[in-house]
Amino acid sequence: MKGALYFCTECGAESLKWQGQCGACGAWNTLREAPAGSASARPAGSARKPAAAAAPAEVVRLNEVAAQPGQRMPTGLAEFDRVLGGGLVKGSVVLLGGDPGIGKSTILLQVAGGNPANAQTLYVSGEESLEQLSLRSQRLGLAEAGVRAIAETSLDAVLTAVEAERPAWLIIDSVQTLSLNEVGSAPGSPVQLRECTAALVRLAKTRGVAVTLVGHVTKEGQIAGPRMLEHMVDVVLYFESESGSRFRVLRSVKNRFGAVNELGVFVMDSAGLKQVRNPSAIFLTGRQSGAPGSAVTACHEGSRPMLLEVQALVSDAGAGMARRVSPGMDHNRLAMLMAVLARHSGVAAYDRDVFVNFVGGLRVSETAADLAVAAAVWSSVRHQALPDGLVLFGELGLSGEVRPAPYGEERLREAAKLGFERAVVPAANRPRKPIKGMKTVGVKRLDEALEALAQPAA
Repeated sequence: MKGALYFCTECGAESLKWQGQCGACGAWNTLREAPAGSASARPAGSARKPAAAAAPAEVVRLNEVAAQPGQRMPTGLAEFDRVLGGGLVKGSVVLLGGDPGIGKSTILLQVAGGNPANAQTLYVSGEESLEQLSLRSQRLGLAEAGVRAIAETSLDAVLTAVEAERPAWLIIDSVQTLSLNEVGSAPGSPVQLRECTAALVRLAKTRGVAVTLVGHVTKEGQIAGPRMLEHMVDVVLYFESESGSRFRVLRSVKNRFGAVNELGVFVMDSAGLKQVRNPSAIFLTGRQSGAPGSAVTACHEGSRPMLLEVQALVSDAGAGMARRVSPGMDHNRLAMLMAVLARHSGVAAYDRDVFVNFVGGLRVSETAADLAVAAAVWSSVRHQALPDGLVLFGELGLSGEVRPAPYGEERLREAAKLGFERAVVPAANRPRKPIKGMKTVGVKRLDEALEALAQPAA
């Protein structure tokens, strides 16, 4: 058709002609023709009607604006509030993504019905019937909560219900199921997602309603639809879990009202999701003493320190190239650490398989875990257990230096609180005042750290 427009179902990019590969995201066979009735199907080169002259916007000085912090609504779930930055902000839009079955609907239903003091909530289900929601509510022990809900996929009908009910918190599960009548495309298409999200953002800002959107994720783990959705909303949260793990991690990747990369830890059981108040103690439960290849590191996720056990296994490689497997960290980072170990400590494993895992299924992205990973690999190669009561952290450079990590004293105090008595840390992270019950060894290079590990504790 002359003047047709095509859009990518993965990223929402538009193209004037069909092609096998999207030029924006590189996905294959994802270009679809925009429906004739949609706004995106305007023939190429067609002129827009001239808009009426608008009144000039009022320009003000920022120092004259009476800025007030956003009013927050506590959800009653401390870990959920921590990730949000203290609770839901009135007029904010939160986008929650995660793999199918990980617990997105469960946690929102628990928050909506678990605290009678919460403001009125309207739960919009586009994927499940009201009977299914009722059964889940009974299973979670929320039968007496009386959560108000509707099963609807038309956003026009949802907006009408919002006008009648006047909720303080609106939950949309999920945004990919909604459609606007004036947009001539199927639910879940990039055009529908963009227009529905824009309408819900306008609702939040004009009515002061806190809106939470549940979003599907692609096979790459990204929220499905145009990437602009994450720019339109105020907060983007991801629900994460390793396969087979009972732990669930809620992580903020964007937050206009709080800290980014904040973590909330939950455990899934038959009664729903339970929050973990002390993740360090939970993740270290069951750790075996005197096991080669095991080390404890102190990470700092969001606004709190967290102790994790990292395990390494170095074994003879079978046929073919040696493997580097690290589900809890970037495999390129592991390859770099193996090269640093070989060059500066003599621990060479070019022809051996190396497996690294963080117990509990967490994925660690900060570089402060480098020293603990290197120590665990060194321990596995030598088949020598690290001393009991030892914690390590620090970033490794390519020249073998051990670089300081931020929040060093907070990490050490968390380790001392859990009974750790010795720490090998970057020299710059040694505390100015001794921490009660904690002996700190400061090192500047990797070989110094490994030498300190080989020596028995005084």
